[in-house]
Amino acid sequence: MGMTMAEKILARHSGRKVVSAGDYVTAEVDQVCIYDSIVELNEDMEHAGLEGGLTRIWDKDRIVVLIDHSCPAMDKNVNSAIKHVKEREIVKRLGLPHFFDVKAGICHQVMLDKGFVAPGELVLVADSHTTIYGGINCGGTGVGEQELAWVLAKGSLWFMVPPAVKMNVSGRLGVGVMGKDVFLKVSGDYGVEVGSYKSMEWGGDAISAMSLDGRICIANQSVELGAKFSLFECDQKVLDFVTPRARRPFTPVAPDADAEYESVIEIDGGKIVPLVAQPHGFEVVKPADQYENVLINEAIVGGCANGRLEDIAMAAKILKGRKVHHDVRCIIGPASWEIYMAAMNAGYLQTLIEAECLVVHPHCGPCTGVMGTLAPGEVCITSTSRNFKGRMGSPEAFIYLASPATVAASAVTGHITDPRCFL
Repeated sequence: MGMTMAEKILARHSGRKVVSAGDYVTAEVDQVCIYDSIVELNEDMEHAGLEGGLTRIWDKDRIVVLIDHSCPAMDKNVNSAIKHVKEREIVKRLGLPHFFDVKAGICHQVMLDKGFVAPGELVLVADSHTTIYGGINCGGTGVGEQELAWVLAKGSLWFMVPPAVKMNVSGRLGVGVMGKDVFLKVSGDYGVEVGSYKSMEWGGDAISAMSLDGRICIANQSVELGAKFSLFECDQKVLDFVTPRARRPFTPVAPDADAEYESVIEIDGGKIVPLVAQPHGFEVVKPADQYENVLINEAIVGGCANGRLEDIAMAAKILKGRKVHHDVRCIIGPASWEIYMAAMNAGYLQTLIEAECLVVHPHCGPCTGVMGTLAPGEVCITSTSRNFKGRMGSPEAFIYLASPATVAASAVTGHITDPRCFL
């Protein structure tokens, strides 16, 4: 019997030749990232009776620490500033070499940009969107702070090997259809539990033709479908991105021809249109043109889901020679400084600024309600990761989720708009 990609990763990292869905293993971890929470981790250890809190680190080179939420500190009551001081003190005390402070961007993109993750590896972050690394054939999954504290000390963690769902996206995506729309198609048609504690393993002609940025978006968003892992095979696009960045040798994984899947989902990529999820979740999804009577106050392109170069390029393409609607605030947030510089060098940021967009520095920002906060009754369309009630400000605001193309088109018209009319 063959193995899936998730089974191969967990077998390799637990020192076993073969594992199957439902097996329990203790797996060695390749890399850990801590964003904004090292203070809480340290306090948890102190409350557990460990004098000095975090003191034992299994491998300092395998730990990345950065600040990406309130970044730089933005609240007038200085809570964030005080927390940042404590974070810097802990990093210095532990002698952790990979600390990026407020200077790099959103943790997941920094991990990708700086080569801290690679195909075939197992990576943990105390953040749900850690599934993002599956876009480059890496087993990324989120864990809780207490689990992460264990990993920091031991370098390993137990897992139940998840069953896998094969996601076959055939055909070719049409004009104006992006990776985000593929995710929305799945969430709308199959529900938000289709991947519950499963490895969603993607393939098909539409996936092969898709950009790396598009795959990374799908991998990121798969946690909203319940996924434990969301994995794509390693091809030349992945190698072109990873090889010049990788900090250590890596070995990609591919599914065996006789791998066993719990189910196979077939999707015709050619039939997917620009889609929108209405507030306050991912279950109700309709074509963008069915929401054209919805006026918006704010439009956001960015976040760890859609702040990559392809996303910013698409927004610039639609907004070039146009202006953001006078009733709309359009925020563009590159996910990292590497992406920011690439977008600047390509002329995208100038185009967006000339269109009267607000280009902000790389951080989680609007996605977590740190800036661009919504007032009661306001309506936002965003390409960030979530549209939950109260996530971006008032619980009485309304957040629609869509691709960067749909967000940019809506920013121009002042209402939710199918982007194909601009492409």
